[in-house]
Amino acid sequence: MGEKGKKVPDTFFVRLVRGEVECYGSCVLRGSKDDGMTRKEDETLRFERLISDLSARFVRTSADAVDREIKHALQRIAEFFDVDRAHFAEFVDGGKTLLVSHEYRLPGIETFPNRLTDDMAPWFMERLRSGEIVKIHRLEDLPEEAGWESEQVRKTDLKSALAVPVSVGGSVICALSFDSFRAQGVWTDEQTQRIQLIGEIFASALQRSRTERKLKTALREVKMLKDQLQRDYAYLREEIDARGGYRQIVGESSVLKYLLFRVEQIARTDTTVLILGETGTGKELIAHAIHDASPRRKRPLVKVNCAVLPSNLMESELFGHEKGAFSGATDSRLGRFEVADGTTLFLDEVGELPAESQAKLLRVLEEGEFEHVGSSQTKKVNVRVIAASNRDLEGAVDEGVFRKDLWYRLNVFPITVPPLRDRQEDIPLLVDWLVRDICARHGRKAPKIPAKALRILQAYDWPGNVRELRNVIERSLITTQGATLELEALPVSRKAENGPARGKKSLEQIERDYIVEVLEQTRWRVHGPEGAAKILGLHPSTLRSRMHKLGIDRSA
Repeated sequence: MGEKGKKVPDTFFVRLVRGEVECYGSCVLRGSKDDGMTRKEDETLRFERLISDLSARFVRTSADAVDREIKHALQRIAEFFDVDRAHFAEFVDGGKTLLVSHEYRLPGIETFPNRLTDDMAPWFMERLRSGEIVKIHRLEDLPEEAGWESEQVRKTDLKSALAVPVSVGGSVICALSFDSFRAQGVWTDEQTQRIQLIGEIFASALQRSRTERKLKTALREVKMLKDQLQRDYAYLREEIDARGGYRQIVGESSVLKYLLFRVEQIARTDTTVLILGETGTGKELIAHAIHDASPRRKRPLVKVNCAVLPSNLMESELFGHEKGAFSGATDSRLGRFEVADGTTLFLDEVGELPAESQAKLLRVLEEGEFEHVGSSQTKKVNVRVIAASNRDLEGAVDEGVFRKDLWYRLNVFPITVPPLRDRQEDIPLLVDWLVRDICARHGRKAPKIPAKALRILQAYDWPGNVRELRNVIERSLITTQGATLELEALPVSRKAENGPARGKKSLEQIERDYIVEVLEQTRWRVHGPEGAAKILGLHPSTLRSRMHKLGIDRSA
């Protein structure tokens, strides 16, 4: 055994061979034969106590502290065996890669490669995957195929190394390994078996930790979805309670087809849309059509009418408020932008927004950020905005009542909804649909619609557009007693028994008629010295913009 107090030469180290894999260790033997046995028993007892203590610590460790506890355990085991480096690694990529997840090493000791693959160390990887314990303490003990391992021993002056595979459910999923650069030694079979047990404790704790984390993540997602569903439900209930009218777009006119073509162009993007048009033309229907054809259609369209709330409540409606933010704020409230996070927000009559709300809206459009009223905490949302207005927003900018920068930010893709007087060929279809829809709501049979009534309706210029048409049809159905629709009288100044509507034309109609006349004279040529733009004294792009705004289309 050697003299007491002296290190035993290498030739006295036990070489345990399994297959072609050599043993190694780092224990220094001291004392007489009797003293050695006593020391071995004491060391075994201390090691068992260490394992027991580590096991107890992992039982009490929370999921968030498992990684820290594994590193602490590696340090205690390394100090017990007096080795310089210890690491815990896991097999990933179907066992093709060994990834080091936890490591302990003494100061000045080089870190172990954090990733090993079959291409780098095929001999080492194959033995671990097959469940063999790898022990090395001499360069000459390594076979020829262990090229990477031999290079590591030469380069780092490695004296001994141990790698213990850990199996769970019959499959090797991870490994514990220890390296010493100062002394050679030996691990007994009993010690390596106990080290495997420690590895199983590590693996079990990691699996438990990851399972708990996944469960917590899933619970957070469930709560988030639950909250979102509750917000959507509450909003939809408000919509159902407040909804009147219909949500279908009826007609086959060329101007309506062009409008729907524009809807299809923009629907698939997240671009901000500005819908312009007279009151009652169906701007909200167009907003619904854009949303329903967009990737956000799985969530409801959230709507805000900017004209119905007083200015002191508009910011709260859009951005929410905290409890006590103002008189009457007895609870915190989500704003429409939060409710619309991940979907589309429709801002109807956006031209009516007060100046202070315009500034906050601009910030949300540009940065997606805002604060609750009464809070300094910034919130970030992903909202697609569709705005609508029956006002001349360009004129409002010139008058100083609407921000120019907000106008440019909204006017990315303008869509103009044509008035009903410009799509008179759609009136018979609209009347038929309205009659059937209203009668279905009232639980009565739809009456026949006489041709004379349709001629009268087509001759009227409809200042209230489709909304006014619906009101006229509903009043007529209420007073109709027989099987034929009895049309309610229209305002005298706006009706005609035959032919087009009589009376003075609006300035817009005069402009439209003149542009159409010039276009017909030039055979609808816009550019060039003989084009309509030259005759009208307009830039070609300006003329096209006016044509779009006035609903002028060659196919019409």
